Amino acid sequence: MSHSRLYAINFDCHDVRSQAQFWSAVLQQPITFEADGEVVVSAEKGAEPELIFVAVPDDKVVKNRLHIDLAPDDRDAEVERIVGLGARRVDVGQTGDETWVVLADPEGNEFCILSAR
Repeated sequence: MSHSRLYAINFDCHDVRSQAQFWSAVLQQPITFEADGEVVVSAEKGAEPELIFVAVPDDKVVKNRLHIDLAPDDRDAEVERIVGLGARRVDVGQTGDETWVVLADPEGNEFCILSAR
């Protein structure tokens, strides 16, 4: 029987190098491939899933329908660290009672920092 595996998560962006550097720092994983208009971040070369940053001319306009959740040991310390890397807090309709914090990367892609798991 045929099956699929999660190979990569692609980010459409304007500045592929800057976005890859941001996510490389967030995940503490290296940039493993670079070419014109494409940069890859992964745990090591060939490790899956990869984060692939691809150059596109389009602007991000609305809230993402798919986002990344990060599960740190210390949510508040991780929020502070990632904001220091260039993320910003964003409001996507939170009530204030959530156990997670919503941030956006430098090009506006939302992601969540969860409470410790």
